[in-house]
Amino acid sequence: MADQSNFDFLFKVVLIGDSGVGKSNLLSRFTRNEFNLESKSTIGVEFATRSLAIDGKTVKAQIWDTAGQERYRAITSAYYRGAVGALLVYDISKHQTYTNVTRWLKELRDHADSNIVIMLVGNKSDLKHLRAVPTDEAKAFAAENGLSFIETSALDASNVESAFQTILTDIYRIVSSKSLEQSADPIKPSTGDSILVTPSVDPQAQQGSKCC
Repeated sequence: MADQSNFDFLFKVVLIGDSGVGKSNLLSRFTRNEFNLESKSTIGVEFATRSLAIDGKTVKAQIWDTAGQERYRAITSAYYRGAVGALLVYDISKHQTYTNVTRWLKELRDHADSNIVIMLVGNKSDLKHLRAVPTDEAKAFAAENGLSFIETSALDASNVESAFQTILTDIYRIVSSKSLEQSADPIKPSTGDSILVTPSVDPQAQQGSKCC
């Protein structure tokens, strides 16, 4: 396939949370726009990809999904390696899955890169009549822990697109600002593009200016 390398950034994002909270359906809804009511528990690890346009760049998201069961915990370090984002998912109708978010968050802090972007996701928002986790409580927890927060429904697709779009945009902004800072030769044009260079380049002035 010729278009395999046709992207500017590749971001690995992991889905974590208890078994049965809907991680696999969030993955299939976002990458294939599918939802399977009969979906079985994931065994081991699987991933799917989808490309999005962010700020005129093509960002390819590689979304990894793992079993939430304890017996697959041994895969953790390999699973988190290279991940720049994580969706920490619970089921709004099962309070225990929300209680366990604290444990999953600790695991993320232990195994993942310290700069990983984390979003708390309350899935199954279509089950309003069975709600066991108040939105405000989860929102407050997210704020305390420096996480972004959203409620989704993989079943009716509400906010799924928005969740992935938000976390990928956050990652993109962080990564692109870092690559600007780390650029050793700011005048060097990228291939194929003509860049207008001002006559005098003052390195200190350049360092002082922050983009956007």
